[in-house]
Amino acid sequence: MKPKEFAKRLFDNFESYICQFLLSFFILLLFIQIISREVFSINISWGEELARFAFVWFVFFGASYAARLAAHNRVTFQFRWLSKKTQNYIEALADAIWIVFNMVMIYKSIFLIRSMLQYPYISPTLGWSMAYVYMIFPLSFGAMTIRIIQVNYLKIVKGIDIRDPDKIDMDEELRKVT
Repeated sequence: MKPKEFAKRLFDNFESYICQFLLSFFILLLFIQIISREVFSINISWGEELARFAFVWFVFFGASYAARLAAHNRVTFQFRWLSKKTQNYIEALADAIWIVFNMVMIYKSIFLIRSMLQYPYISPTLGWSMAYVYMIFPLSFGAMTIRIIQVNYLKIVKGIDIRDPDKIDMDEELRKVT
């Protein structure tokens, strides 16, 4: 694989790789914690907190990955009678509103993180500053914004039809029936 292809593939699947790691990590951590508690009667007090943090990061990076797949829920039934081009422009307008929301979230979360660095709030068992745990907010909303722009660029400028993978499966099933 050429370096350019590798970089493109890494960029396109960045959140997927992070989600795969985080999912594996927190499931393994919870499994070890259950075995140690039930079999060896040893409690890993920090394990549950670390698994919770990994799960939260997994959810937010998963939301960014869903934006890349155009898999977030949308009500689009009312646009079926419009041309595909018009549908794309209406969705782009909705996505512009979504980007504004993301920008507000990024701004507010950076404000919160700065405040938490100034007046530390420490996690109970790990002793971590929660400011670092809350870094997921600007990271994920920033990544989501990039993905929204990327999807709209591919749809409107390049003309690539990016659809929710679940919707594709449903369309195939409907074709089989008819």
